[in-house]
Amino acid sequence: MKDARLRFVSLAIGLIALAIASLGAKAQEASDGFLSDLHDFRISNYMALDAYYRFSGTGATDTLNEIVVGINSANDAMNSLSQSTAGVLSEEQLESLNQEFDKFKALMRDNINDVRNRGYPDLRLVSDMANQALTMNNMATELYTIARESSETDTNERVEAARMAAVKMAQMMAKYSVRSNSAVTQTFQGSDTETSLDEQAREFDDLLATVRKGPAEGELKTLLDDISSKWQFIRGSYINYNENNVGFVIDRYSKGILNSLATTINLLKTSAS
Repeated sequence: MKDARLRFVSLAIGLIALAIASLGAKAQEASDGFLSDLHDFRISNYMALDAYYRFSGTGATDTLNEIVVGINSANDAMNSLSQSTAGVLSEEQLESLNQEFDKFKALMRDNINDVRNRGYPDLRLVSDMANQALTMNNMATELYTIARESSETDTNERVEAARMAAVKMAQMMAKYSVRSNSAVTQTFQGSDTETSLDEQAREFDDLLATVRKGPAEGELKTLLDDISSKWQFIRGSYINYNENNVGFVIDRYSKGILNSLATTINLLKTSAS
C-alpha cells in the first residue's frame, strides 16, 4: 500500500512537471511569435515605402501592387499582434503603434492618389509620410526591445542580428529609392533625421559579421555565403550613393538579401531550439 502511494505521488509530481514544462514551451513559442510579428511589421512597412518611391516616378501598376502587398502584410502582422495571447505588451502600447500605423496608411493613400491623379508627387506629403514611417518604425523597434526583455524570451544572438540586418536592409532600400528616383531626388532626400546611407551600410557590415559568427553548414552556409556575395556586389553603391546610382540592381540584390535573411532566421531559430 505504501509503495502504491509513493508511485502515485511520483506520477503526480511527474505530470505536474510535464504540465509546467509544456506551459513554459507554449509561452516561449507565443513570445517568439510576437517578436516575429513585430519584425515582419517593420520590414513590410519599409518595403511599402520603397515601392512607393519607385511608383512615384513611374506610376506603374506592378509597383503599385508591391505597395499594396507591403501594406497588407503589415496589416496582417498588426492584427496578429493585437490578437496575441503572449501578454508581453499592454493594450495601450499596441494601440499607440496601431494609431501610428493608421497615420502612415492615410499618408500612403494620399500620396498614391496624388501620383495617380496629378502624375507627380506632392513633396510636402511625401516628406510627411517619410517622417511618419520613421516615427512608426522607431516605436515598433522600441516596443520590440520592451517585448523581448519583458517576455524573457531566450532569443539567439545571431537571430537578433539577422533580424536587425533585415530591418537595416529594408531601410536602406527605401532611402536609396528616394535618391535613384528622378521624380523626387532633386528636392527630397527622405526623412529629416534618418541615418545616412553610408553609415547604415557600415552598420549592416557589423550585423552581418555577427550573423556569420558560429557554426554554419549545409543550407545555412550556402545562404550566408550568398548574402555576403550579394552584399559585396552592391555595398559600394550604398557607401558612395551619390556616384553609383544603379537603382534596378540595388533593388534586385537587396530583395535577394532580404529573402535569404528570412530563411537564415528560420534556420537559426530551428537550430537554437
